[in-house]
Amino acid sequence: MSLLVVGSVAFDSVKTPFGEVDEVLGGSGTYFSTSASYFTDVSLVACVGTDFPQEHLTFLKSRKIDIEGIEKMEGKTFRWKGEYGYELNEAKTLDTQLNVFESFKPKLPESYKDKKIVFLANIDPDLQREVLKQIKEPILVACDTMNFWIEGKKDSLLETLKLVDILLINDGEARELSGEPNLVKAANKILSFGPRTLIIKRGEYGALMFKGGRIFSAPAYPLETVFDPTGAGDSFAGGFMGYLSKKMDFDDANIRKAIIFGSVMASFNVESFSLDKIKSLDYSEIRNRYNEFKRLTHFEALS
Repeated sequence: MSLLVVGSVAFDSVKTPFGEVDEVLGGSGTYFSTSASYFTDVSLVACVGTDFPQEHLTFLKSRKIDIEGIEKMEGKTFRWKGEYGYELNEAKTLDTQLNVFESFKPKLPESYKDKKIVFLANIDPDLQREVLKQIKEPILVACDTMNFWIEGKKDSLLETLKLVDILLINDGEARELSGEPNLVKAANKILSFGPRTLIIKRGEYGALMFKGGRIFSAPAYPLETVFDPTGAGDSFAGGFMGYLSKKMDFDDANIRKAIIFGSVMASFNVESFSLDKIKSLDYSEIRNRYNEFKRLTHFEALS
């Protein structure tokens, strides 16, 4: 089953204690769709400027990502510049140039309007709802957001959450959205806003799922080398939604497997800058790391 994502395609300039890169391919839609493409067909809705090179579009097509929904607009492509310290948990934003993304109004090609699985990446909640209005009969809608929208457009975000089945956010965003410092209390409050399932991404500490009074905890994969966390959350979401789209069965067991696949894709993502690692994986690598996750968390029941 094909998966639709609306998000950003951007140029990132990133500095970490282990190196730096300048104007490499990035953006939430790019990371998400690349990650998800290992599991299912993906259609990407985004915008780029006239400065966006053909080689990047060629790469996306090489991953069998449908790019009919990428609109080329007059002007420059969205740019972000950030820096990480040794903890690598949160980037310090040094510069953001929205450029054409500032006036982006997603317009879905006709062939996209019948998509059943939809992911609304981190964009203005007003635009997230505008996308949903163009989808005829979605059966699963998930979304991401960030502190910027929680602080500046909370009422609009709450309207979006009424239409969403699954929300994926990090622990800081969960606390800010709910006003609760405790994650369990925060989760219960957020679920009262509309989503049936909440996934809280916790970086190097793994992920938590809250659904129908049940909690599932997954670890992060222990890595010896982490180069760049940029896009890790979007890669997680891509693996998570890609697997669910492939299975088309959204019971607890598959959601738990999807969380592990999301964690697998995020773990590969942080091992290099930009998309260098996840753009050329073999599925056997993904499967092997999934099995390593299972061994990491296995223990015997008491007799």
